[in-house]
Amino acid sequence: MSDDEPKQGSAEDQGPVTVTEALAERLAEKRAELFEEFGIRDEFPPDVLREAEARTEGVREEIEAEIDERRDLRDLTTWTTDPVDAQDFDDAISIEREADAYRLWVHIADVTHYVTPDTAMWEEAVERANTVYLPDYTIHMLPPVLAETVCSLVPNEDRLAHTVEMEIDDETLSFEDVEIYKSVINSDERLTYNECENRLEDPSLPLGEENELAYELADRMHEQRKEDGSLVLNPSRDRAHTIIEESMLKANKAVTHTLMWDRGVEAMYRVHPQPTPDQWSEALKEIQELDGVSIPGSAWGDDPRKAVNAALEESPDRQLNKIQRAVLKVMPRAKYMNDPFGGHHALNFDIYGHFTSPIRRLSDMINHWIVHENDVPETLIELCDRASDKQKDGETAERLYKQFLQEQGLDPYAVNNRGLEVVEAEEAKHTV
Repeated sequence: MSDDEPKQGSAEDQGPVTVTEALAERLAEKRAELFEEFGIRDEFPPDVLREAEARTEGVREEIEAEIDERRDLRDLTTWTTDPVDAQDFDDAISIEREADAYRLWVHIADVTHYVTPDTAMWEEAVERANTVYLPDYTIHMLPPVLAETVCSLVPNEDRLAHTVEMEIDDETLSFEDVEIYKSVINSDERLTYNECENRLEDPSLPLGEENELAYELADRMHEQRKEDGSLVLNPSRDRAHTIIEESMLKANKAVTHTLMWDRGVEAMYRVHPQPTPDQWSEALKEIQELDGVSIPGSAWGDDPRKAVNAALEESPDRQLNKIQRAVLKVMPRAKYMNDPFGGHHALNFDIYGHFTSPIRRLSDMINHWIVHENDVPETLIELCDRASDKQKDGETAERLYKQFLQEQGLDPYAVNNRGLEVVEAEEAKHTV
């Protein structure tokens, strides 16, 4: 299980899910009801929108003026990998093989160059704290006019980034060296997950060899995480997702280790408490009793996370959701804290925090500011509490909205991946 789940899934080949105008109105009413209940702001205030639009003007000149103050990485082979329907691209990677190491660059959109504590956009981001994803409806943390333009690492355009450069030991996969700095990048290509898979199938294609090397490293890091006791609730993730998830986890870990051990500063750390022994026993017993599922004897006496991983890998696909639910039922909620004490139990990291998604998470945006300015906001504890509370609100609203879709005869997964289209009643009757 990871706090760096990829953003909403890719659209499928089928057309959109069709609904009547009356049903579309009921869905809108339900959203409005949930937004009011959980204090979710759907519309951006006019001053925030004006400020965001102003920051999209004179982009090329501004980037050109920044180059002398930053690391110029525009000649470094760099690319993004996202779902086919992604609207913004906030992370990109580069990789090279060295004699006894891998060199991995994770480039993150430099949001805090544009959104600073003295702006209305910052105040609004604190108010929202996270982007909320409902099926076919997104409530953004930052105005899309900014997030989808100057903060999006689109191909063949110079962009300002915050880069985490890591030298990763070939044998241990530990950090030999970590540098975090402001940069200017120019992405060579924007890949979808399917396109990434195609490059891995045929390394002779553009970026094929680079993706092959990225997957080689990511797969090794993934297996090492499992060996170390990291909980992996989705055992069948494809190679493209593995590259992105493992690269982002490594970058997040590098940044927060640097903040804690090298600088000794407070930041927005991600802390995940562990279940009690009795709770783990309850979950493992429930898993063991599922039809067609068994936990290998060698895993029982070891870490319960490894026992769950083993059960997931060997169980029938039809039982995966039940195993996941049994674990999530006993798992405490992860929260943001100004001290990493306790670590992240599910990931089995002693120190962890978020850095790689500043467009959609307040925690990442705050950590970008702390890393560059070496300045901790006076309200950090309140910001941690707010980010934790608003994340819970957003997830609860998402769950309740999905339940409502099901009550209306709609499949939330299909709606999320294919979108909605309003049609005449007769036409919708056969396609909902």
